[in-house]
Amino acid sequence: MSKSIKIIGLGAGDEQQITLGTLRILKEAEALYLRTKEHPVVPYLETEGVHYCSYDNIYEENKAFEDVYATIAEKLLSEAETKDIVYAVPGHPMVAESTVQLLLEEGKKRGYKINIAGGQSFLDTLFTALKIDPNDGCQFVDGTVLKRNELQVRHHIIISQVYDAFIASEVKLTLMELLPDDYEVKIVTAAGSMEEKIETVKLHELDRAVTLSNLTSVYVPPVKKEEVLYRNFEFLRQTIATLRGPNGCPWDKEQTHETLKKYLIEESYEVLEAIDEQDDDHLIEELGDVLLQVLLHAQIGEDDGYFSIDDVIKNLSEKMIRRHPHVFADVKLQTEEQVVENWQKIKNREKKNASDYSHLSGVNKSLPGLLKAYAIQKKAAKVGFDWPNVVDAWEKVREEVTEFHEVFQQDYDKQVEEIGDLLFAIVNVTRFLKIDPEIAINSCIRKFEKRFHFIEENAKKSGVKLEDMSLEEMDNLWNQAKKR
Repeated sequence: MSKSIKIIGLGAGDEQQITLGTLRILKEAEALYLRTKEHPVVPYLETEGVHYCSYDNIYEENKAFEDVYATIAEKLLSEAETKDIVYAVPGHPMVAESTVQLLLEEGKKRGYKINIAGGQSFLDTLFTALKIDPNDGCQFVDGTVLKRNELQVRHHIIISQVYDAFIASEVKLTLMELLPDDYEVKIVTAAGSMEEKIETVKLHELDRAVTLSNLTSVYVPPVKKEEVLYRNFEFLRQTIATLRGPNGCPWDKEQTHETLKKYLIEESYEVLEAIDEQDDDHLIEELGDVLLQVLLHAQIGEDDGYFSIDDVIKNLSEKMIRRHPHVFADVKLQTEEQVVENWQKIKNREKKNASDYSHLSGVNKSLPGLLKAYAIQKKAAKVGFDWPNVVDAWEKVREEVTEFHEVFQQDYDKQVEEIGDLLFAIVNVTRFLKIDPEIAINSCIRKFEKRFHFIEENAKKSGVKLEDMSLEEMDNLWNQAKKR
């Protein structure tokens, strides 16, 4: 029983690049297997009388590359049960070779002896062909599993495994989320061989400009223009750091957590307004303003040496994963109600560790009054301190109206107390009806504004000052606005 596999790289080009040592191993192999025979050096090997088996048929039998690689690895391990085998791959075995990684992982588990014999990486010839220095910052990624959020467009990007038009199309669509449609990229084929070819194409032409093969890589040059970087988070982060830096903006440099508080509240309300208007462009702008506030606070934390945006992101990521065990762990939750209930249980466990824990803990003190009343009532209701139903809650409103009427002509402090009780009771009713009181009051305000603007417009058309109109005339116009 052998259980021995030697893995060797065929290099990036033709026979001119293959070493004597590599050629000797290939010729002397008891059993030689190629991941693919579609490689410039294979015709030469054939003329030298080298016999081999290739796994090209596996690509035709499987739709997903993961299945292709897993099948090849399993077949190789099976063949190595009885004989020493040599497995040859394009380029270098440790560069962009999923089958090699699978063999190393499974081989170790099963007690196989696996040796890596080297080979020239296609990266060497690619850097030469493109005349770039990877020391400037270079990212090497697999085109079959390309992820937008992992790409660093300010560095050189080399995308391997762009075998065909389908993969090229997926690569194109991913890149177009970060770069302009006409951004120029290079398609490099058979770098370092006699068939080497480099073509420059616009990004939107990537999947139809040239014939692609397993020797094809796509090169994306670093982005230099700032307007292309505007959608890059790190660029935005650096922009905020610059604003607060030594040569930054005098206003930004003077801000503190305390001075920025009012702006965060204002920007949050403007987001709500954009949502109510159902205006996507306005929403994009206002969400950006809220994000600006977050980044400014994070930059202040970094400048003071206490925390950075990385800590904010880490804390949020941990919390989202911890509070979603039905997504990231093995907890089974079926309904939205179950999710909310479980979220609250997890949150309560986290909060109970605090020495000053109360069942009313966690309600933001800076919330507007109506929202704070709503949140506190929900907290109290969770432990059973609540009206049995909405009818009883409504009766409480009637009671508070009566009590307010009784103090209507009394001192100011008593009036404030009773009107507060009345508002609190009304919020209780909205909670039973699952109506957000803040949304309700804002809807009412917008309705009032529209009707009042109608009165103003009609007064202007009539050449009458609003101040000179009688209440009856204004009431007439108000009723017309209601009908509209």
